[in-house]
Amino acid sequence: MKILFVHQNFPGQYKHQARIFGADPTNEVVALTMAEPVQIPGVRVIRHAWNRAQTTPHAFMADLDLQVQRGQSAAHAAAQLKAEGFSPDLILAHPGWGEAMFLKDVFPAARMICFQEFYYNPTGSDIDFDPEFPKADANQLFQLRVRNANILLSLASADAHLSPTRWQAAQFPPPFRERIRVIHDGIDTDAVRPDPDAWVELASGGRRFRRGDEVVTFVNRNFEPYRGFHSFMRAVPRILKARPNATIICVGGDDVSYGARLPPGQSWKAHYLSEVASQVDPDRLRFVGKLPWSIYLDLLKVSACHVYLTYPFVLSWSLMEAMSAGGAVVGSATQPVQEVIRHGDNGLLADFFSPDEIADRVCQVLAGGPEIEALRQRARQTIIRDYDLTRVCLPQLAAFYGEVAGQSPGLGGMAAAA
Repeated sequence: MKILFVHQNFPGQYKHQARIFGADPTNEVVALTMAEPVQIPGVRVIRHAWNRAQTTPHAFMADLDLQVQRGQSAAHAAAQLKAEGFSPDLILAHPGWGEAMFLKDVFPAARMICFQEFYYNPTGSDIDFDPEFPKADANQLFQLRVRNANILLSLASADAHLSPTRWQAAQFPPPFRERIRVIHDGIDTDAVRPDPDAWVELASGGRRFRRGDEVVTFVNRNFEPYRGFHSFMRAVPRILKARPNATIICVGGDDVSYGARLPPGQSWKAHYLSEVASQVDPDRLRFVGKLPWSIYLDLLKVSACHVYLTYPFVLSWSLMEAMSAGGAVVGSATQPVQEVIRHGDNGLLADFFSPDEIADRVCQVLAGGPEIEALRQRARQTIIRDYDLTRVCLPQLAAFYGEVAGQSPGLGGMAAAA
């Protein structure tokens, strides 16, 4: 099969699929991206870019203006591929940044499946969730509606759609929900697995941590309120006071991935750390930045308790990776997390807005006991049963792709991936 992946930051959600489809010689796989190309065997990666117009759009249209330009850039790159003789049978595209906008005009015979990650709603979701921040005013709500314009275009133009969780799919307007198939990207449970001999040594301090140490992990792409950084920081003093042998390790950056920004030069990390700095020993609350995959994985394997908090929003891979590694997870009692974690069975849930409850749950995990060890085992079993890459998700994805395209992509690389 000829497959075209389209993702601004390729491989993104397609990292496993691209590797496995590319390993099968019966497939011809091409990827369009705006990022620095990541080389994957069997995948031809093409970087495209656009020359941004100098006109100034209406403030509400700023995102859409960029999306149209990205879409045009991707379409020009696709037209060049077509001129070279490549016409995909199947296009797998993340439409969020606009690149999928015109692809069906370039390849009308191709079948296109869009990865529908999130649809913004004014109520019952991320926008009106956190009382610590002002409610959206009328103009912000107007802008939110325009923000969905690009997604609506993709919903209309693609042949089928995909979402990783039921809750994310449920955020889309009712007329489109029945066209969205729910299949997760998949977790490589063979690579992300418990290891009683795992250890990790931090660059600062020279201390080596092993399984059995009271290590509490907190992982965000960037530290920000959307991922509960403020609630977690407020829980930290109570955790460290109650558990004198605990060390908290925070992985992530100082930028903003989602939500509002502070004034230039300020970060959410510094903002909320300043609230508790006088109450904590900096040697027991460590910020290690963004880690290489192998070190991040070792950290999950030694973690005694992993904390994952989020607004009602896109679910992070880190939650499921922690569970796959045999982690005891304390998660926020918010809809996307509740889809995966059942309180007291395969993890513990806490009120997103209650630092005391978060701290108490963490201390419960650190105290250990047979029930916590059983919880760890059931956490991994959940990921193996419902989200395993090679045995559950990839076969479902391949079947779905075959259903839409009329032929299934080759999976010759699947044995190697397993």
